[in-house]
Amino acid sequence: MEKKNTGLMTILTNGLLKENPVLRLVLGTCPTLAVTTAVFNGLGMGVAATFVLICSNIVISALRKIIPSQVRLPCFIVIIASFVTLVHMLIRAYVPALNSALGVYLPLITVNCIILGRAEMFASKNGVAASALDGLGMGIGFTITLVLMSAVRELVGAGTFLGIQIIPASVAPVGVMVLPPGGFFVFGIFMALAIFLERKMGKDPTPDAACGACPSAEFCPAKGVE
Repeated sequence: MEKKNTGLMTILTNGLLKENPVLRLVLGTCPTLAVTTAVFNGLGMGVAATFVLICSNIVISALRKIIPSQVRLPCFIVIIASFVTLVHMLIRAYVPALNSALGVYLPLITVNCIILGRAEMFASKNGVAASALDGLGMGIGFTITLVLMSAVRELVGAGTFLGIQIIPASVAPVGVMVLPPGGFFVFGIFMALAIFLERKMGKDPTPDAACGACPSAEFCPAKGVE
């Protein structure tokens, strides 16, 4: 029982750093760079994606034995799209400001590589409980990354945090931080920080999940092969 609980805890925590979907697996980069101009936007996108991740993982895991392998990807997309539609309708009805801020990136959660990737790599091969924890862990990791990146970009680029003025208006903000170049800069800094933390913890900085999909994995210097 203890071994099983340890395994479930590992699944839950993998998405925080070791297999962080944005910083380590480099998935969902487009919405990450687009919506992290403000904390409100990043938090909203993270929560919406987490809900879809958990629900779609549960349903796909429950149906994994009856979904034909030949049409599994279209089936996964239909399931994911159903939950995205539900989230979109709820946000449009109750949080219209967030709906306007996220724009097209909200319905595009349907084709977010993080959600489809976890469906293919994990939910379709594991039980419901493990898949739910995987979705929750990946969602939390995604949300934390978006919020941290948004906080840096909004604070430095606009002098505000959640719309509240933090840096005095007399101090000129670094406007480039809320533009695409600023997004790439902050993204690179956080990726480097994630690798640094992995090394400080004494772990291989190259996630196994990413290496498994790489055709050049056996020749990669990061794996210790010359």
